[in-house]
Amino acid sequence: MKDTKFIEVVIGTVAAGVAALLSYVFLIRPWHMKWGATEEQVERPMAGDEEVKQPIHVTTRTITIQAKTEEIWPWLVQMGYGRGGMYSYDWLDRVMGILDKESTREILPEHQHLEVGDEIPMGSGPNWPVKAIEPNRSLVLHIEEPGVDITWSYLLEPVGEERTRLVLRIRTWLKVRVGMIPLLAVMDPGEFLMVRKHLLGIKERAETLAAGRTA
Repeated sequence: MKDTKFIEVVIGTVAAGVAALLSYVFLIRPWHMKWGATEEQVERPMAGDEEVKQPIHVTTRTITIQAKTEEIWPWLVQMGYGRGGMYSYDWLDRVMGILDKESTREILPEHQHLEVGDEIPMGSGPNWPVKAIEPNRSLVLHIEEPGVDITWSYLLEPVGEERTRLVLRIRTWLKVRVGMIPLLAVMDPGEFLMVRKHLLGIKERAETLAAGRTA
């Protein structure tokens, strides 16, 4: 009897695990890979797409911000270690050594000049080189390291006079080894949570700036 109950528990646990995995793979993951984005935004080409030619992971995420493009742009160009931060979960970025302090809530004039060839510092991680930039419109960052090829492409799309859609596309190629698979399984949802918080952090700061203008 005890053996039968034990087997039932094992079968139930395995079934629950399989159901959770399938739900994540077929429902949650497709949703978070295009969080906030329309099908048109997902399918259309963006600046920087050509840099990572055979990505194994592509996400397109969008957030609508109640602010003008010029009230969002400063937060993008001042990102980085020793600069404005990443506007995500600062405590985690600091534990990982990516940031040295909390993300700022102010525009930093000394970090408002960014050109192609510049690098956004990322502390313990690889720096993010600027591949292309169009002020108040688009920013492409291209990280190339042994076994790693990633682009972060930002696009600012005005919606009327007081709103903007911020689109972020990330294209990733990694040289995957068998031992990396469990780590990648954890990183996949973790990446979404960090990027979502990053976009929300930019939104909060830009809308606060816009509210000060209209007050």
